Amino acid sequence: MLPRSVPFDPLTFGVDVARRYGDLAYYHLGPLHVYQVNHPDLARHILVEHAERFHKPRLLKHAFRPFAGEGLLTSDGPVWKQQRRLIQPAFHHAHLAAYAAVMVAYARQWIDRLEDRQVLEIQSEMAGLTLGIVVKSLFGADVTREAADVGKLMVAVLDAANQRLNSIVQVPSWVPSRRNLHEKRALARLDAILRALIVERRSSAGQRDDLLSVLLRATDAESSVRMSDRQLRDEMMTLFLAGHETTATALTWTWYLLSQHADVEAKLTGELDRVLGHRTPTVADLANLPYTDMIVREALRLYPPAPGVAREPIEDVTIAGYVVPKGSLISIDTYAIHRDARFFPDPERFDPERFAAGWEDRIPRYAYLPFGGGPRVCIGNGFALMEARLILATVAQRFRLTLEPNQDVRPIQLVTVRPRDGVRMKATTRARHVAV
Repeated sequence: MLPRSVPFDPLTFGVDVARRYGDLAYYHLGPLHVYQVNHPDLARHILVEHAERFHKPRLLKHAFRPFAGEGLLTSDGPVWKQQRRLIQPAFHHAHLAAYAAVMVAYARQWIDRLEDRQVLEIQSEMAGLTLGIVVKSLFGADVTREAADVGKLMVAVLDAANQRLNSIVQVPSWVPSRRNLHEKRALARLDAILRALIVERRSSAGQRDDLLSVLLRATDAESSVRMSDRQLRDEMMTLFLAGHETTATALTWTWYLLSQHADVEAKLTGELDRVLGHRTPTVADLANLPYTDMIVREALRLYPPAPGVAREPIEDVTIAGYVVPKGSLISIDTYAIHRDARFFPDPERFDPERFAAGWEDRIPRYAYLPFGGGPRVCIGNGFALMEARLILATVAQRFRLTLEPNQDVRPIQLVTVRPRDGVRMKATTRARHVAV
């Protein structure tokens, strides 16, 4: 039993459960019956082979609906399928190439504002950078000046969602608690920002290729239906939050890990100098930057932005020989699977070489799930991976980020896996860099 002074840590708890009780564990939290899945074959069974027998859990819908409504994150069945068909074209490779230029441009703007030996809180800095990118890429707008305020609004919304996810006794949203009031104010501000973007886009002339414009034009081929204003708002809010928070967190952990492993950082800068010289990267360069990709993938293994995937069986199902009743919560613990020595030897060690060429053949297909898997795999995974690699390459060309002393950097689950108290880092100009 934990002392009262020690807060519950779901990340450590999940890893401990997996190591103590094996591939499928059962426990209950108050009235909630939880089946924790800790093996890639069982994850595949749920996410792919029998995906139609599971849907998003009521707990997750309750946690996320205040901001996500009936968007991709919370919807099921025909609504989800229709929305997925409408949104998918916006993440086609042709669109991603156009977004790449925005990513690099914003990364360059960010480093142009840095001073040598400047100390930064890197989580908030990455959140501001990726927020600007996602809004420009997906909404065709610029919110650079509002980024800090929007970042605070995001934290308030995520904090409230996390509280709902991890609370046995649910506090109704109408109760004027401090957390509920913060969330309501934050959502009102975010809704106002989104409404302004939608109104501006509807009234603008000419053909635009940002996501909002694509969705305004989109018609479902099977039903000839177009998105209602409410559906548009829900999807925009989902992408608004998920589209920058996850990448910002992944980059924060990447910078932290690099600061602790000088040998990895040296190999990264060597690759960047060799392939890019002093020009900024383009999407075409990514194929020639394999070590950059390996670093990002290894950071996502150790600190996956979403620490798990949750499902609820719509009928009694059998998993690994056990009957799992309808309505139970199934938690596929990504954070724990990524730390399983059967699939990743010495799993706590940061080792990008795990993801050298052929890595997908060396581990089970569903041992690595930073973006989920199956039909509901994250729709923006290609966008996020490209963004993280391009930002890493652009910034690391010109600056080293070193950890400031006297910090206890620990992960905490706030929907995403964030550093508990942020991470203060010093940006130092690379000695070999020649400005262009």
